[in-house]
Amino acid sequence: MIVALIDNGSLEPAAHLNLRAVATALSTRTGISVHAVSWKHSDRIPVEVLATESASNETPTPAWTLAPFVRAMTALGQREFLFVPFFISAQGAIGSALRHDLEKLQAERPQQPFEFSFTPGLAASGVIPGIVAQRILSTLETLALPSTTPVIVVDHGGPSPTSAALRNELAAAVSDLLAGKTGPVVAASMEGEKHAHNQPVMADQLASAGFDTGDVVIAPLFLSPGRHAGPEGDLAQIARAAEDRLALRSLRCHFTELVGTHPLAVDTLAHALRDSLSTLHAPTFA
Repeated sequence: MIVALIDNGSLEPAAHLNLRAVATALSTRTGISVHAVSWKHSDRIPVEVLATESASNETPTPAWTLAPFVRAMTALGQREFLFVPFFISAQGAIGSALRHDLEKLQAERPQQPFEFSFTPGLAASGVIPGIVAQRILSTLETLALPSTTPVIVVDHGGPSPTSAALRNELAAAVSDLLAGKTGPVVAASMEGEKHAHNQPVMADQLASAGFDTGDVVIAPLFLSPGRHAGPEGDLAQIARAAEDRLALRSLRCHFTELVGTHPLAVDTLAHALRDSLSTLHAPTFA
């Protein structure tokens, strides 16, 4: 059996290096080899860039993406795959499209049949609100911000109302956990203003009363740094633009650390992996 931690993929080296770090941590916790595989994009990161930005002394290797990985493993005789989803939620449009791509790979090589399954993800475990709440409290403490500081819980935004509903559900749970410890906690999306379910988008929320002056904490519902959640990513640029626009009101945006770099995220995925493996009949690992 092949076990792989899979994310959406990114052209940003930091995102794939974080995927590898989490896969290594899962291997350490479970004693099972866990491959780091991106659904798309990451195989276009030059291997020398991964080597330069990696803290590891190991010989650099190219990033795997789903289709080449599955083809290579099935060519070696592997016929069973267990994927650990490294997504906020593996449901909705992303989950459906990922499963569709795996089914296409199954149909592509009927002479090399394989089966696949997924472990439960982070959203299914109910752990995300606690992680986000901890991240927010840590930011307030580190920066000595008052308990009246407003908070924006922000996701990517997209065409699926399912994702927006999860965003709202998570933000409401965070608000409950932080009652009396922060100012108002609201949900927003980074983009996708054309879809009503993504409203408000982050830029608009930062222009609204109570969020357009003084300190505001922004908690990204993102697992890894990259084009969106990195230090110079889209979220940071939206925040800087709002600060520049509202300079006379002294708006100051402060970002929490990400969900996927929290130790509880790794522990939760390791537990899900063990539980999934316990239901399989004497798996043989590669």
